[in-house]
Amino acid sequence: MRYFFCCTAILALIVPVANVEAAEGVILKKEFSAWRAQLTQWRKAKLAEPNLPNEMTFDNIMPAPDEPALWPLWRDWLTQWREDQRKALNYDDKYYRAKEFAWVPSNLVSTPIMSWEMLFIDPETGKYTLDKFLEYGEKEYGGFDNVLLWQAYPRIGFDERNQFDFYRDLPGGLEELREVTKACHEKGVKVFISYNPWDTGTRREGKSDADLLMETVKSIDADGIYLDTWFGSAKLRAELDDIGPGLALQTELAVAMEDVATHHMSWGQSKPWKTWFFKDSHAPGVVRNKWFERRHVVYPTNRWISDRTGNLQTSWMNGTGTLVWENRFGCWDGWSPRDRSMLRSMIPIQRRYIALFAGEGWSPLVESQGDDVFASLWEGSGLRLWTLVNRADKPYVGELLTVSHAQGTSYFDLIRGTEAQVEIKGGLARLNGSIDARGVGGLIAVPEKAVTEDFERFLQKQAEVFSHRDGDTSYPQGNGFATPITRTSKYDRDSIPRAMAAIAAARVKIEVNFQTDGRPDRFHWKTPTERELELSAYAIDLTPVTNSQYAEFLKDSGYKPRHDENFLKHWANGKAPAGKEDHPVVYVDLDDARAYARWAGKRLPTEEEWQYAAQGPKRLKYPWGRKMKSNVCNNGKSKGTTSVYAFPEGRSPFGCYDMCGNTWEWTESERSNEGRSRFCYIRGGSFYKAKGSGWYADGGPQPCGRAAKFLLVWPGLDRCSTIGFRCVVDLVE
Repeated sequence: MRYFFCCTAILALIVPVANVEAAEGVILKKEFSAWRAQLTQWRKAKLAEPNLPNEMTFDNIMPAPDEPALWPLWRDWLTQWREDQRKALNYDDKYYRAKEFAWVPSNLVSTPIMSWEMLFIDPETGKYTLDKFLEYGEKEYGGFDNVLLWQAYPRIGFDERNQFDFYRDLPGGLEELREVTKACHEKGVKVFISYNPWDTGTRREGKSDADLLMETVKSIDADGIYLDTWFGSAKLRAELDDIGPGLALQTELAVAMEDVATHHMSWGQSKPWKTWFFKDSHAPGVVRNKWFERRHVVYPTNRWISDRTGNLQTSWMNGTGTLVWENRFGCWDGWSPRDRSMLRSMIPIQRRYIALFAGEGWSPLVESQGDDVFASLWEGSGLRLWTLVNRADKPYVGELLTVSHAQGTSYFDLIRGTEAQVEIKGGLARLNGSIDARGVGGLIAVPEKAVTEDFERFLQKQAEVFSHRDGDTSYPQGNGFATPITRTSKYDRDSIPRAMAAIAAARVKIEVNFQTDGRPDRFHWKTPTERELELSAYAIDLTPVTNSQYAEFLKDSGYKPRHDENFLKHWANGKAPAGKEDHPVVYVDLDDARAYARWAGKRLPTEEEWQYAAQGPKRLKYPWGRKMKSNVCNNGKSKGTTSVYAFPEGRSPFGCYDMCGNTWEWTESERSNEGRSRFCYIRGGSFYKAKGSGWYADGGPQPCGRAAKFLLVWPGLDRCSTIGFRCVVDLVE
């Protein structure tokens, strides 16, 4: 159940609402009533904001009151809540006590490696470049502790391959992925695979998803499973235990309280799809599952929000993890230089003192100075460590804390790597210092014996990191490239190659729309784009290139792709399937299509040329008119491709066949985001449609203005049973 930020919801987490009076008796009624009124007013104000969803829920953050006088009361309530919850659930922490899971609490920086990540797979060689990716992570973020090998979404659904096929069709298959895992382990990095429970409409294998998951985990020696769109699965926990000890489960959404015992990690993001909001209170609250089980690791994230300060401060105040996710489904979502340098200062401290951050000595919101400066205390093994944040938009300079002092205690600024500014009077130590605007601070009190050479080296490294901190808060815009168009020899209209339609130069208006995650920019929820442009005269193939035409090309040219995985997979002994000679050729990637076009003296059409040829000057929605007609195109009933001449009534205004359905078609629209991913817009739709989930890519016949952003990985994955192509030539104006 989701509890909104109000007093009734808070009490409902401890006792039934009917027992509110009994709960109030545990604490001072007057203070509690004042707090309740404050929270109620706060919630009303927030809900009055039209653009703010009801995101402040107890599945992630347990918010704090702004009034410092209420913090002791709040801490008492948190302590009581934790005791009550653990008792009610008969909580057993065996999975956290087990030595095989000792690696979990310090696994603090997580990053997905998308299969189309160009720092991970070199598109030219088809080889893994893991070292390049991990070195980048070390330089920019202080190093990754685990990587999530993300294979399928949003590519899945263009053809019949299931999520496990996407692992098998990566370079070298599962055997080579095992080598990737081995290389990660040598560098102390854990490896997770992704599970998409919603993938039920693609190819079925006669085995359960659980069996296929376990086979994949064993095959590549992964350290755990990431549960996409899930809150947890007790069944998978048992399945993993059968494989071996120390394998973890990580959930995308806040794991349910009853499953914290068996799920070691979770992302911190709220449930509303399309917002993925993760909101902390001004006075930093506590992450619920981290408070409940101190060894549970949470990775706070606000999807699509460029300013990571809030997430970083939440992680710092809760001693928990950070999610670094730049290549977000092929859209560039990089961090600002300031946020990167903040994490580089934070993470060495969290790793060194993980025993404190994962221990029982956590006191959130202890007394601090400054209206917008907040502190949490972590104690253990004779150490006291304070994490501080400055919520203000200007630096804070002055007194930070006043704490009890024992003789022989030294104080250090962990962020700056220096001794702290301290004034000792009586049994108190007044700690002074500064915190950057919307920055973090860290202070530690240690006995003299703890000031070792190793500790001093640590401080020196921190000082070096801090000296290179960057205050640039600008959001890094993606720098992309578009593959240049190489024009063909220009033909007169009267001498164009056979079976092509001539199209005169024109000024055209093109409107394009995309499915979820289809646009090349960051914000891309089904937003249409429209532009006007001049099209030079060209001629376009009346049909997609067929199997027989491609066979002629192979025979004449001797073409052999550099990487032949899945090349013409549907052919046998170098020949097209009998009876399908005039079907569109498939299982060819973008370069295979370009090679044919060069041989034929042609090129691939730009996406604008393709669309204009499909809809004509009247901008028809479908090649034949304004409304969908399932009987004039390959709508999937054939269960495969059909002859390119099968639907003459579905021709476009220029006489082109199969521009809706049968197969998607490559266009000369290759793009790159920040040199980190490549994609190509494909057009037309196909016979295939994966059913059962809205997360699948577009399936079935598509309107003329519909584009699909097809993320390019490498030929073994890019060649599909559902993508073909046609060609164009340039004409004399």
